[in-house]
Amino acid sequence: MDKLTTHFDLIILGASGFTGKYVVREALKFLNAPSSPLKIIALAGRNPQKLSQTLEWASHPHPPPPVPILAADTADPPSLRRLAAQTRLVLNCVGPFRLHGEPVVAACAESGCDYLDICGEPEFMERMEAAYHEAAAKSGSLVISACGFDSVPAELGLMFNSRQWSSPSVPNRVEAYLSLESEKRVVGNFGTFESAVLGVANAEKLMELRRSRPRRARPVIPGPSPPKGPIIEHQKKIGLWAVKLPSADAIVVRRTLATLTENPHGLPGVDESAEQVKKRETFWSTVNPAHFVVKIASKSIFSIFGFITVGMFIGLLGRFAVGRWLLLKFPSVFSLGGFRKKGPTEDEVRSASFKMWFVGNGFSNSAFVAQGNKKPDMEIITRVMGPEIGYLTTPIILIQCALILLRQRDNLPKGGVLTPGIVFGPTDLQERLQENGISFDVISKSALSA
Repeated sequence: MDKLTTHFDLIILGASGFTGKYVVREALKFLNAPSSPLKIIALAGRNPQKLSQTLEWASHPHPPPPVPILAADTADPPSLRRLAAQTRLVLNCVGPFRLHGEPVVAACAESGCDYLDICGEPEFMERMEAAYHEAAAKSGSLVISACGFDSVPAELGLMFNSRQWSSPSVPNRVEAYLSLESEKRVVGNFGTFESAVLGVANAEKLMELRRSRPRRARPVIPGPSPPKGPIIEHQKKIGLWAVKLPSADAIVVRRTLATLTENPHGLPGVDESAEQVKKRETFWSTVNPAHFVVKIASKSIFSIFGFITVGMFIGLLGRFAVGRWLLLKFPSVFSLGGFRKKGPTEDEVRSASFKMWFVGNGFSNSAFVAQGNKKPDMEIITRVMGPEIGYLTTPIILIQCALILLRQRDNLPKGGVLTPGIVFGPTDLQERLQENGISFDVISKSALSA
């Protein structure tokens, strides 16, 4: 497919969903804006009336622009192939991806159309890599999942912390602490909860998939593997209680680090200039791999007990069909009010924000490790901070990834099923996010007491 002769710059699939309508609103900010590559877009889905209502909502208080509405259904592969043939890029907002995502990936990988989604489901992402990487690489289709809050803040946040370790210092581990903050109680949308439940249901399938595939390269990280530590942690430096979060973030980061280990200079662009090659290689030379884990955090230990309780409900009931039915029938009950089918109100969304602290521990001199010093003696704390995660931060990230892909396509890999970190790491994505309300800050650099 000739990407320069396609009709649309991008098509938003599933635009009338909870997150999809916010993605439309974010995209309209850049439609025909000065220096924006976004000139013509379309909305796609099963219900044209709902898509028209979404366009009106997203355009308010202005009249809706002339954006075409296209019929497409994830249960109708020919409609998806027609969609992919008309555009340079598909933004897929139809979840859960385990149930609805594969036909869209297949259509894009076959046609050569690029694909971004906001998936946070590890089993789906790794299955798509196994099934479609070669086809996408051959057709020139970039298929990139997790281009929302899952998992760009984690990926770029780790890289940002890692790059603060100037030689001869090196990190050993980076622990991310996610704190969700709001003046009001924010309720998550049902799709996120459903994805978590399906993630538990498919955990064994993910293990089987990994066992069936060749083992990926593991990065060489100076020093010993970090100890497991207590189940509930009090991180005094940032004043938060925390418990490990079984999210997709750490898994996506490990996939990025594995690709980087196999390709130390990153992945070459489809038509890079010599200047861009040097820029990419210089960037990756400053990224130090580290052990990485994500934890959910709060100033209140009682909130941590709430997180643990919800995790136990999902972990125990999600393994059985009857248990999954109960979880999905009564999400508000089993999430202790954290999720509901109607999603949050506009006021709740506007009142919410997140802080993601990255506490890096390592060695002030890499030579110390070779001399037998196994205890880190240096700490660097950084932070990523932004608005509500699901409806504001996720659309910001997805649209900025899309703009980079449209503007800088020659500098990106030809194709394949890849992680956002390995594709967008050497681009100006961090700077773009900072310009759109997501900040990256160095909080402290200090020596650790012996």
